[in-house]
Amino acid sequence: MKVILNENIETLGNIGDIVKVAPGYARNYLLPKKLAVLATDNNAKALEHTKRQMAYKKNKALEAAKNLGAKLEALAITLTHKAGEEGKLFGSVTNMEIAAFLKANSFDIDRKSIVLADAIKSVGEYSATVKLHPEVTATLKVTVAAA
Repeated sequence: MKVILNENIETLGNIGDIVKVAPGYARNYLLPKKLAVLATDNNAKALEHTKRQMAYKKNKALEAAKNLGAKLEALAITLTHKAGEEGKLFGSVTNMEIAAFLKANSFDIDRKSIVLADAIKSVGEYSATVKLHPEVTATLKVTVAAA
């Protein structure tokens, strides 16, 4: 089944792309959530008209992601955890805790877009990558201190 994407979907494509997907995926996920429309003749003609609007929306989203990335990189994240004598944490710091810290500081970032290279299991300074847009990533500085 061919559909025209209304939103950027990381595994499928970008706004305005005509992609072939499984009928069930389109029927049960893409179409009800308005992430795509069927690729009919009328919709293909309407696509030409709306491509300019989609390009504007894409550029606006990219610009907003760049601004958010600059704000996130300027933010210093300090988390405190119980730690043993050698600085080893009881447990680990996860992307959920980083997302909760960001939410407390008025940044609404999904925890799934925060990527940690390795699990944070000791006290120190680390970096985490946040995927804000397919073209924009921000690097967070995470400091873990002993409580």
